[in-house]
Amino acid sequence: MSAKTYEVRTYGCQMNVHDSERLSGLLEDAGYVPAPQGAEGADVVVFNTCAVRENADNRLYGNLGQLAPKKAARPGMQIAVGGCLAQKDRDTIVKKAPWVDVVFGTHNIGKLPVLLERARVQEEAQVEIAESLEAFPSTLPTRRESAYAAWVSISVGCNNTCTFCIVPALRGKEKDRRPGDILAEIEALVSEGVSEITLLGQNVNAYGSDIGDREAFSKLLRACGKIEGLERVRFTSPHPRDFTDDVIAAMAETPNVMPQLHMPLQSGSDTVLKAMRRSYRQERFLGIIEKVRAAMPDAAISTDIIVGFPGETEEDFEQTLHTVRESRFAQAFTFQYSKRPGTPAAEMDGQIPKKVVQARYERLVALQEEISWEENKKQVGRTLEVMVAEGEGRKDDATRRLSGRAPDNRLVHFTRPEEPVRPGDMVTVEITYAAPHHLLAEGPAQAVRRTRAGDAWEKRNAAPADKPAGVMLGLPTIGAPAPAPAPAAGCGCD
Repeated sequence: MSAKTYEVRTYGCQMNVHDSERLSGLLEDAGYVPAPQGAEGADVVVFNTCAVRENADNRLYGNLGQLAPKKAARPGMQIAVGGCLAQKDRDTIVKKAPWVDVVFGTHNIGKLPVLLERARVQEEAQVEIAESLEAFPSTLPTRRESAYAAWVSISVGCNNTCTFCIVPALRGKEKDRRPGDILAEIEALVSEGVSEITLLGQNVNAYGSDIGDREAFSKLLRACGKIEGLERVRFTSPHPRDFTDDVIAAMAETPNVMPQLHMPLQSGSDTVLKAMRRSYRQERFLGIIEKVRAAMPDAAISTDIIVGFPGETEEDFEQTLHTVRESRFAQAFTFQYSKRPGTPAAEMDGQIPKKVVQARYERLVALQEEISWEENKKQVGRTLEVMVAEGEGRKDDATRRLSGRAPDNRLVHFTRPEEPVRPGDMVTVEITYAAPHHLLAEGPAQAVRRTRAGDAWEKRNAAPADKPAGVMLGLPTIGAPAPAPAPAAGCGCD
């Protein structure tokens, strides 16, 4: 009898992507195997959902509706729904889609295999939503999607009370992992060949508030710098309120911490920031940017911005445009305000007409596009060491190029070297052309450095079997640019 197959469909932020790696690990521990790519269907389909955007509900129920006839024609098939939307909607999911077998929340993803088996035996839907974290999810088995880069959670939950954000209500209060546990996980990953890690938290630089150490995050960054074989360290997403000078110093003084920062602005208007319950103002935000640039002149800074928050006037919006001009972001993930039931902002007066929001959004995107292009043009002539990536250049085969990430996380398409290179290897190139969302290196590679990460990728891909579907990413396109891998872990709600 062949093993049952599974497929995980992921929506939302990097926290969800990492959770999906754990869900895959749990299912494989329980004897399931990934459904091959292109297969007609899987025995178990898991939806790992997001609740940040307004259309999240419609998207989920639309996808569930498409699966209903497939399930009816496939005896034994099971459907599970987890993540933030499951934590929020609970029993509503089974009422709207009675063919769903399991609903589980953000705090009890470790229960998925048990709930699937219970639903099969009892022949009825299982809805289990824990109200608080049962165990830190990093203790769960994980099927990582990349051999050379990995997410590492340092905390879960959030203590902020932003009026537009539902995530703290669904993910709970911040819980920090012990530094020793985090570093042990990173060291284990490096021993397996991983050379880049991204530290994850809903509010990553608030790390330490739960363990009583205000400098815990900067100490963690410095400790990462002492791990031999760890070439690149990134983190997302911080909060301006908690972004302190010791973190800037740790970034600048730790060679393997990359010159890249994702710093959510949300609005440049002090009035709107107050209504959002964001505990900083424009002057404080621009002061952080100035300090980061002084310490790391080559740093690429990205951000999240919400357009059309209730009560936002034209003058408020102009303040956002002013802040964008002053900040010179390499990239901005721009959102039109989305009313979420259960958040204070949903009940506020002054909801902005869609037409006005759309017009402001287009003006902001046009301005940021212009700035991104100007900032990218400054990269022309620079020599950069690029980590070869897998699947980031959709036209690579046609153009005979490869793609990868510069230290500052900019996407670089470069001429394929004569010698073979693998994802995770390093290629030194000179930038010859800049577009708003990528760089080109059209000349020959100056150097190729084969790495342990490349060895790990080669080992993983040595078997000529069909590549399994595993975790399918349903990441939304946010604003104008294509999403980069590191920013926006807080779903734009940091």
